[in-house]
Amino acid sequence: MVLAVALVTAGCSDDSEPVTSPSSAAPVFTAGADGAGDPYFPKYGNGGYDVAAYDLKLRFDPKTDQLSGTATITATATQDLSSFNLDLSKLAVSAVTVDGEKAASTASGAELTVKPSGGIARGREFTTVIRYGGQPSRLANSALGDGGWLETPTGAIALGQPESASTWYPVNDHPSDKATWRLEMTVPAGLEVLSNGVQSPARTDGGWSTWTWSESSPMASYLSYVVIGQYRIAASTHGGKPMITAIADSLPADGPAAKSIARTGEITDFLATKFGPYPFDANGGVVVDEQRIGYALETQSRPVYGPAFFAAGDNETVVAHELAHQWFGDSVALDRWQDIWLNEGFATYAEWLWDEHEKVQTVEQSFDDVYDNYGWDQTPETTGDPGAARIFGDAVYQRGGMTVYALRKTIGDAAFDKLLVAWTTQHRDGNATTEDLIALAEQISGKQLDDFFRAWIYEKAKPPKP
Repeated sequence: MVLAVALVTAGCSDDSEPVTSPSSAAPVFTAGADGAGDPYFPKYGNGGYDVAAYDLKLRFDPKTDQLSGTATITATATQDLSSFNLDLSKLAVSAVTVDGEKAASTASGAELTVKPSGGIARGREFTTVIRYGGQPSRLANSALGDGGWLETPTGAIALGQPESASTWYPVNDHPSDKATWRLEMTVPAGLEVLSNGVQSPARTDGGWSTWTWSESSPMASYLSYVVIGQYRIAASTHGGKPMITAIADSLPADGPAAKSIARTGEITDFLATKFGPYPFDANGGVVVDEQRIGYALETQSRPVYGPAFFAAGDNETVVAHELAHQWFGDSVALDRWQDIWLNEGFATYAEWLWDEHEKVQTVEQSFDDVYDNYGWDQTPETTGDPGAARIFGDAVYQRGGMTVYALRKTIGDAAFDKLLVAWTTQHRDGNATTEDLIALAEQISGKQLDDFFRAWIYEKAKPPKP
């Protein structure tokens, strides 16, 4: 199969030779940057364009671990482009076209550089089609361990944060460039394929089955995933939207994982009373039986859970955490990785809300437990600027959750409730920063909050209880 990528691009200039086009005010075409410029991960993503949509048509054979196909990427140029980069790790490209014309391409490490036959003017939409294939592999990332494509005994799992997508398709791999997404994955008949969004009916022909999934809301690339293997799939509707949950066949059908994700709809409904309407067209969850997945991830519209979360019994708290991310982190996504507390702090706070709902303990008691036991003198990072190696540290999760509750106490419940819904409404399907949250909180509360946020997220010292 062939992978076609349609891409509209705009980027930054470099020292490459410019390509000019004849006109009365001829633009100067320059190469898009080979990174999005994130302060923590400068080479993640790329510059010069804004992707609107990915359309992937792939085939995977577990016997040979070979992936092949085409990607179609639709994008818009944000500068006059002579060339542009995509992130693609350890897979070989055999053909590239831009708007139907053959384009040159070169690969270096995880960077694929595409040079179209002519310049792409700023503001122009263009389509890039890429045929590629090979044996995908993992990426080593010190923040979370290995991510990306993992081979399993019965198939594969492509998953990971802060990067993973580039291990299996060409992509602008940074959350600041969200795009809609469609996947057709063909696998040997008898295997299931789980992914993001709404499923179309699977079709089988000649011993191969093709599964199609589509996500109509813009999605950060690290939130895309695919799980291939043997799974028990439960399909229903909830709130008028498709609800699909899946559990690896090797896990008990009536075990704690099954019982926990069976409450996905109930937990979603509760969180919607706090955060506003659920933001996507589909819902659900997938539990994998793979020990290398030692985390749960808020993959858009259908979180993926590692098996360790259910080893000790039912765990609805982790389900509440990952579902909260559908609002905080998925619908309202990061613009830079420094602000990851906006994802994890609100998701931690959602755990406390669910515990209160289930009469385990109040939100205040959860806050007090963390406040009294937090390593104030031992935690090296700050919440608002934890550093690249500590984006999943205690300051982001635990102090982040405390910050959310402290903000509630500082501005009052009425203003805080209004803030939650305003945040998820105003920034729905977009990106936001800490500065955006501070400005909105001040606007709604009528209070000056610089001192509050300085104490809670930019300093290491222990703030007083609110």
